Formats: sequence, C-alpha cells, structure tokens
Amino acid sequence: MKTHFLPLALVLALGVAAAESRRPPLPRSIPAPLPDHPGNIFLEGEAVSVRLPEGLSPKAAQWRMLDETDRKLRQGALPRTKTGRLSLGRLPVGWYRVEFLDAKGGLLDWTSTAVLARLKAPVPEDSPVAVDMAVSWFAHDNPADQRRFASLAALAGVNWVRDRMRWGEIEPEPGRFAENTSYDSAADIQHAAGLRVLQVFHDTPSWAREGRPGGEFAPDLRHLYRFARAMARRFRGRVQAWEPWNEANVATFGGHTVDEMCSWQKAAWLGFKAEDPDLIVCWNVVTTVPTRQHTAGLLANQAWPYYDTYNIHSYDWAHSYLELWEPARAAACGRPMWVTESDRGQKHLGNAPWFDLSRRDERLKAEYLAQEYAQSLYAGASLHFHFILGHYREPNGVQFGLLRKDFTPRPAYAALAALGRFLAGAKCLGRLRPDGDTRVIAFRAQPDGKKRDVLIAWAERNVDWPQRGQARGALKLPPEVRVEAAFDYLGRPASDPKRLTSAPCFLLLRPGDASRLPLEPPPALGSEPGGGSPCPIVLQALFPRDRRVKVTDRPWSQAYAYRAQAGETVAFRLRAYHFGAKAVSGTVETAALPAGWELKLERHKITLAPGDMVEIPARLRIAAADASPARDGWAQLRGRFGGAGEAALAFRVRVQEPSPSR
Repeated sequence: MKTHFLPLALVLALGVAAAESRRPPLPRSIPAPLPDHPGNIFLEGEAVSVRLPEGLSPKAAQWRMLDETDRKLRQGALPRTKTGRLSLGRLPVGWYRVEFLDAKGGLLDWTSTAVLARLKAPVPEDSPVAVDMAVSWFAHDNPADQRRFASLAALAGVNWVRDRMRWGEIEPEPGRFAENTSYDSAADIQHAAGLRVLQVFHDTPSWAREGRPGGEFAPDLRHLYRFARAMARRFRGRVQAWEPWNEANVATFGGHTVDEMCSWQKAAWLGFKAEDPDLIVCWNVVTTVPTRQHTAGLLANQAWPYYDTYNIHSYDWAHSYLELWEPARAAACGRPMWVTESDRGQKHLGNAPWFDLSRRDERLKAEYLAQEYAQSLYAGASLHFHFILGHYREPNGVQFGLLRKDFTPRPAYAALAALGRFLAGAKCLGRLRPDGDTRVIAFRAQPDGKKRDVLIAWAERNVDWPQRGQARGALKLPPEVRVEAAFDYLGRPASDPKRLTSAPCFLLLRPGDASRLPLEPPPALGSEPGGGSPCPIVLQALFPRDRRVKVTDRPWSQAYAYRAQAGETVAFRLRAYHFGAKAVSGTVETAALPAGWELKLERHKITLAPGDMVEIPARLRIAAADASPARDGWAQLRGRFGGAGEAALAFRVRVQEPSPSR
C-alpha cells in the first residue's frame, strides 16, 4: 500500500497548533422535536401526550401525574384510546412521572415525560455543555434511533456529543474500508442535527495485533497513522475532533505505559493533521485520579505539541475536582482541558430490564448534574461531557443513563436541558469562597440568546449519596447585584432564593454584575513548555509485555511502568518511524538516565525514507542496589534529524529488589 505524506512544515503552516477548529460555524438552527416526540419530550407550549407503556395491563383504569418530589399534580380515569397515547394538555417546563393504576389505586406501570423551554437562539459554538452519547454504540445500524438520540441532545441545548467507533469494523482488512457503515449514518445524522462530534476508538483489528489482545495498541504505529489519515479524510466536516484511544492508562483498555501513550499520540496526531490540519486531535484520554508522574511523562516525552486539547475522565465527586485535577491542568500545557466522561455512579434497583434508580436517587442525580458541570468548569475544563445520555448499566450494578431504555427521560435529562439553556456559551468567572455548605459559581453566558452573568448556587456537604440532599445554606448578595430572573435545577421559574438547598438554582444577573462579587478566579492551566515542536519521526520502545507493572502513585490512580530488578539487564526494541515527506538521516542517543544506569543501542545512526520504520535492539542495565539510590526513574532518549527536528522518548522503570536466593 502506498502512503503519501505532507511535509510537516506545510502542516504547521496550515495551523496545526490551533486548539479549536477554524472551520466555518456549523449550520445550526433552533431545534424542534421530531414528529413522533421520542421519549415523550415536548417543548413548552405544545400539547403533551405520552405513549402508554408497552404491554400495559388491561386492568389499568386510572392515571396520575407526579413531579420529581412525588407531589401529585393531576389525575383522571384512563380513557380507552386507539392511539396508544394519553393526552395531558399543555404543561409547564419540568419533569413528570405518569403512573397507571388499577381500579383500587394499585400501581401497574409508569412512564415519564419532560417539557423543555424552547431555545430562543442557536447553541453557541463555544458552549461548554456536552454529553457522551455513544450513538454508534446504542443505535448500531439503526438510523431511526440515531436520529432520536441526536434530536434529544439538540433539544437539550448540547453543543458537543461523543461517539464510539470500532477500528476493526471500519477497516476489516489492511487498507480496505467498509462502506456505508453505522458510523457514517451516525456522523451524518449528528451533523444534520447541528451537533459537534468527538469520535473515539479503542480496539485494534485482528490483522494489526501481532499476537496482542484487541484491547491494546497496535504494535506497528504505521497502521495507526494510515487509519488516522483515512478517518480524517472520510469524516471531514462531519467529525470535528478525535480521541485516538480511550483510557489507555487502565487495565480495561490495555494498561499502557505513558511512553506508549505518547508514541501512539504522536503517530495519530501526525496522521490526522496530514489530511486535515484544522481537525482537533485530542490527547488519548486518561482516567482515574490525575498524577504528577503522568504529567512528568508527557513533558519528558515532549508530547504536548501533539494534542490540541488535553482530555481526562473523572468519576470522583465534583467537590474534589479542584484539588484532584491539579496535575491535569499542568499536563494541558496551554491547551484547553476537556472532560469527556464524568459522573458519580449510583446503584440501580435491579428491576430488569429498566434498572431504574430509586426515586430519591433520581432526584439527587438531577440535582448533582448542575453541581458537576459548574465545578468542572471552575476547576479548569472548557468542555464537559456527562456520561451518558442513553440507558446504560454496568455489571457492578450502576446505572448511568439520563434516559430510560425507551428514550423516556429521567429527571437528570431535564436538568441537562436547564444547563444547556443557562450555560449557553458560558465562561467561568470564578466562585464565591465556600461559606459553610453554600456553593456559588459565576459565569458569563448567553441564556436565551442574551448576554448575562449567571450564578449557579446550592448548598451541599462533601458527602456520599446516602447523606446528600440534607444541607441548607444562605445566599447573601450585595444590594447592587440584582437578580433579574431565577430558575430551579430543572429549568422552572423560581423565586429569588435566600435560602439554598441541594437543588441548584440559576440566577440571571445583568451583564457585568458578577464583577461586583468577591470571586476567586478559576485556576490557571499550565503554560506551554519551551523547546518542543512536532517532528515527523516518532520513537517507540517495545518491551516484553510481562515487563509492565501496575503503579498507584496516588489514591484511586492507576498507571503502568516497566519493571526491572536492581543489577538486571533488560533487552527491548527501539523503533523509529518516519511520517514525513522526505528521507532523513540522524542519530539516536541517550539523553538522561538515573545515576548508575546504562542504556546501549546496537547502532545510533539511522536513515529513514518516508513511511519507513527502523528497529534497533537495545539493552538497559539497572545499577546494583548498592550502586544507585534510584528505585523509580526515567530513561530518556533523543533522536536528532537536522531540519526535520528532534524526536523525544522517555520511559519509566520501577526497580525491584532481587528475589532472595534459595
């Protein structure tokens, strides 16, 4: 297969370092519901009718409608209808549970509906409200359901959505790409709905594994480079950003070391950018608690020129984001930080196939959503994706979905729509210093298409689910700061709250009024280090897989390094790939080692044609225990290739004491 390469200088000249795409804005209008109103989702002012649950007992004789607090709002006899729907008339913004009862009032079944405020302006291109939708996962080869998901995301005021792709499905053989796949229909549908799409893949096709499991990186980075180029070309204009793997730092998705992640990232970035310089290429997202050691690995590998956004996942409590994400803010290196999965899981009731949360937990989850987004944006994120829109339970008994299995809404879906409306185009200004249980975070935003300052305020303790929802707090604003409108966490009009609960409220102020408050500004992201620039040559270390060891540098973190014993010599392979347009020659040398360690390469001078890979046998000798204090160190190499630039590689080795002789 012949591969064409763009000169890296041309790619750079076209602006590869842009952290956001400079393409013309998406053709985005004010969304309207699909004709069949999937999920019983309506806009304010529409007549609401809910689809009767499938298989509803003929004993159903009456109905009643409740809000999320179980307050009874309406009731009546169940009419016999051929439409299979129950008309409820016009309802105000909110979430509603509709129950179906027998003649004695016994509950037989239930469904839900939500009424959303009609957006008054298209969602701004820079709005931070996003959601992981995984439409190609939930609605594989099902364009009708793909349209339903896309419609519900757009109605909620979402800007970006995250999807999923299987590399092996779209490229079943080297260089042969399947046509008219589910990924193509999903991209078309999401684009038509005005949604920006972040795509991620995390599998290796069988033909590229070289004996490794499919959940690990392909050993030959040329396969990745070619795939990235092909995907950039195929989905140009329909997919605006890519994550070239998912959570590679944990065992579930390969258990890769940081140097493997950096080499992988570089090959992917070069491939995507060679085809589409304006494409946003994200860091191959990491999960668990961020660590300084991971950030050190990115810096030592000079990886920051190869990602346009630094992406993380977080399933920690939102109140801990500020402290926990400090290493991630440093790793951003001047790029925007995206949180592309986030939630705090709750145990479901086990009521197959629905796997619902308890009524109390449904309400707490809805309250938590605004707390999550607000604290994420304050802690440094510029884009936040909640996990996940569709009905999704994991084997550990946790339900994540904002929707039920028939697309009907859980209360948290209405909470997402409130965020999409009030944080449209939002930029975090800061927070009021926490006072007891009171939390207030300020934004400049465009709710309903008008520039406003917006406060999100609530009261909550830093506790787990069983203890949540009980806190109370006071809100004291200076008299010169006037609240022009107030709304609750589901988007319903509210009175100007002086007393706060765990249910957040949105307070709309005049533009500039938030500057009158004593705000603590959001923390700064790390600045870009000097000295690094993209290079078309990528270095890769290939150690035996049994040399990997799991490392926990911080509670609830996970990483992998290479292991060796004091005094041991470890053989590995060093590869150099050339993804540029002209042949290059250069040298590869050791740049830094812990005291007493030695790294030997069989050769140092190499010549690479475009598309070439050269493999160099290498040996790392670890100093004896009494000769070096280093028990956890980095081996650093540099490739110097004249005008083509410098390639960096650094890998971490954990030194173990030799096993005692028998």
